[in-house]
Amino acid sequence: MTTYILFGAIIFVILVLVSMFKILNEYERGVIFMLGRFYKVKGPGLIIVIPLIQEMVKVDLRTIVLDVPSQDVISQDNVSVKVNAVIYFRIIDPEKAVIQVANVFDATSQLAQTTLRSVLSKHDLDEMLAERDKLNSDIQSILDSQTDAWGIKVTNVEIKHVDLDESMIRAIAKQAEAERNRRAKVIHAQGEQQAAENLVDAANMLVTNPQAMQLRYLQTLTDVAGEKSSTIVFPLPMDLVEPLMNKLKGGDK
Repeated sequence: MTTYILFGAIIFVILVLVSMFKILNEYERGVIFMLGRFYKVKGPGLIIVIPLIQEMVKVDLRTIVLDVPSQDVISQDNVSVKVNAVIYFRIIDPEKAVIQVANVFDATSQLAQTTLRSVLSKHDLDEMLAERDKLNSDIQSILDSQTDAWGIKVTNVEIKHVDLDESMIRAIAKQAEAERNRRAKVIHAQGEQQAAENLVDAANMLVTNPQAMQLRYLQTLTDVAGEKSSTIVFPLPMDLVEPLMNKLKGGDK
């Protein structure tokens, strides 16, 4: 009987000694409580936790990716949209992450949802679609400041999708088409104006320089002669003939 008791005691001591030793990875830390009070943060590597006296809570220090569920948001211009996002954060203070908040992941998720709705509701739909980087930065800054008391560092926030109703999609498509038509008409009007200005400049140049008019007339004759037509009728300007007539009159005299 004594042998069995001794054997059991030895087994118990071995189990206690084995349970005292804990191995933590490089990205893990152990928050140690002694008799219910915070003692210290240990790790990584081999650490000793005294059974029945000390208790360890393991904390992962790697970056955590948290998917924020789709949220119903009403923009500042009264457009209802569904927005979802993803958050990247990590624990930088294991003591605060264990003591200050009951469940750090649930708390961060709920805070991210409320912050997402609060920030986006202050902006118009166009800003949600065009200024996504700025909105990401604003949400990240707010989350980072509020989770600092929990020992959390929010490193990045990305808005993934902004989903619109089918009617709103059609309205935006019509608006975009109207904007394209407006730009096309403006560009066409600007082209007509520039062409008219160039024609006026060319006309003024021809009026002030008769030789340029004659060269242009001869070029036109060359172009017409190249056409496949048997009969060509063209006006003969007096400005072109007058020097020849004057020369002929001078020869007669």
